Amino acid sequence: MEAEARIAPLEEVPAESTLVFRVEPEGSDGDGDSDDRQEAILVRDGTDATAAQDRDGGDGNRRTREHPSVSCWLNYCQHFTHIKLDKGSGAAMRNGEIVCENHGAYFEADSGYCTYGPCEGATLAELEVTVSEGDVYLTDDDYAYVGRGPIEDENEEFDLASRSNVEF
Repeated sequence: MEAEARIAPLEEVPAESTLVFRVEPEGSDGDGDSDDRQEAILVRDGTDATAAQDRDGGDGNRRTREHPSVSCWLNYCQHFTHIKLDKGSGAAMRNGEIVCENHGAYFEADSGYCTYGPCEGATLAELEVTVSEGDVYLTDDDYAYVGRGPIEDENEEFDLASRSNVEF
């Protein structure tokens, strides 16, 4: 595994929350332009080594990864894509599902499938990750790892406590 693709040690991925990090499309000029950057989240998904059957009746081989207990998703809700699931301090989780605290959507940690809420039936955008020798690496051909933590915009106030899509 390439050192620059290392996201975090597996032990630092929370069991009941998420770990946020930054990515940019592969092939970006790497000039630090935050317009190209996106956030992604790592989540322990609670699956075991056996492949589950897909919702469409497939064989369950939706992703290729060595370690079946970590999934990675772009950090936005499918209902309103400007809403982050993890605002910087970990996404809420209930019964193994990621919760969008803005409008109550629930996403399965292992499949990204929305089981409840205004975007029910939609699926989070997946990024490929691999666990090797106790570390989690971004191995998605479409994205390059930039760094841990959320995107910080110097022109905006960064409020981890904000939970509402409505501003007064």
